[in-house]
Amino acid sequence: MSIVQEELSLKDRVLQLKEEKNAVILAHYYQEPEIQEVADFVGDSLELAKKAAATTADIIVFAGVHFMAETAKILNPSKKVLLPDLKAGCSLADSCPPEAFQKFIDQYPDHVVVTYINCSAEVKAMSDLVCTSSNAERVINSIPADKKIIFAPDKNLGKYLIGLTGREMLLWDGACIVHEAFSLDKLIDLSIEYPKAKIIAHPESESHILQVANYIGSTSGMLNYVKTSDYDFFIVATEAGILHQMQMDVPHKTLIPAPAKEDNTCACSECAFMKMNTMQKLYDCLEKETPEIILDENLIKKAHRPIKRMMEL
Repeated sequence: MSIVQEELSLKDRVLQLKEEKNAVILAHYYQEPEIQEVADFVGDSLELAKKAAATTADIIVFAGVHFMAETAKILNPSKKVLLPDLKAGCSLADSCPPEAFQKFIDQYPDHVVVTYINCSAEVKAMSDLVCTSSNAERVINSIPADKKIIFAPDKNLGKYLIGLTGREMLLWDGACIVHEAFSLDKLIDLSIEYPKAKIIAHPESESHILQVANYIGSTSGMLNYVKTSDYDFFIVATEAGILHQMQMDVPHKTLIPAPAKEDNTCACSECAFMKMNTMQKLYDCLEKETPEIILDENLIKKAHRPIKRMMEL
């Protein structure tokens, strides 16, 4: 490394390297603030999928978790897709192993298979449609009323969608440990302490949390709700990483993370997988162009179909 490079901050070196390599950095809202600040685009799963599909960059660096980087590769098979830490997985995706899911859907051959984007490429390849929390209702409503539906892997989102659409669905028994970590008792105590605060929640949360929420929506939906709402106090029931962007959008409003069952340093619910990516790992993967997401060509083709159908909707 040259003396000039040593004098540059890690942030500046990342930005310089990104420019030199015609790379784009896509980051999820749950990433550390410093990573969000160097990203070309910060968004939720649907927004990031759209950006990945439209990019003209030679290299995509996905600051998120494994299934998100896989989705970017499926949408850009000819581009190099990097993930700062290959071990950045997802408890929800892990709750739906491909072999077990294949056996499950084989039992119901007359069902339309809809999978939440938080799943592996292999599970996507078994699906008829993929959805995100932003467009799940629209995707479900696009299926003819006489068709039976399997929904996987998130049982909490599935239960919420059954109530929203009135459709009966066979649910896979999967869940996100981050969104199942919220304590109802602590949440009620917090709402008593802040009686003017509106509770906003992600639909991956458990039913008892959603029942007390004033607003339920995707990550981007929650951000928009806080921005456009006349209220000034919010208790936020999703991964605490969203608070960085949310506070920038509404610096004059008070945002309180919903409390987790477990007592921890932030008194909130954080995704350990999302936090595995660091600025140093981001720089290293850009410099060395590794670790790279490699997927079988046939798997890419199969997984692309249900994603394409979602994008068309």
